[in-house]
Amino acid sequence: MAGLLKPQPPRRRFHAISIVAGPNPCAQVKALTDTRLLSLEAPRLPIVGCTNPGGCQCKFQHHEDRRTGPRRSGLRATIQDNWLTDGNRRRSPGRRNLDSADK
Repeated sequence: MAGLLKPQPPRRRFHAISIVAGPNPCAQVKALTDTRLLSLEAPRLPIVGCTNPGGCQCKFQHHEDRRTGPRRSGLRATIQDNWLTDGNRRRSPGRRNLDSADK
């Protein structure tokens, strides 16, 4: 059973990578510092135009998601709840004659 491969976990839809620069990185890698790229869109290392392709020591760092900050989906419910409970939020009646006739 030594020849069996370990099953891989399913890939995330937005799995991303960033490039960790090695010593003496080229300009292309410096331009991509602190940038997350979708794994499918990531360039191969060494990057085309690398000034040290034979000794490039740059590496990929893997991330679960392309986003770097906190998700805003948790805020969505509180904002929506406030809108639903306020009812009519207009401060003045409308400009049409029919709007003032209702009151």
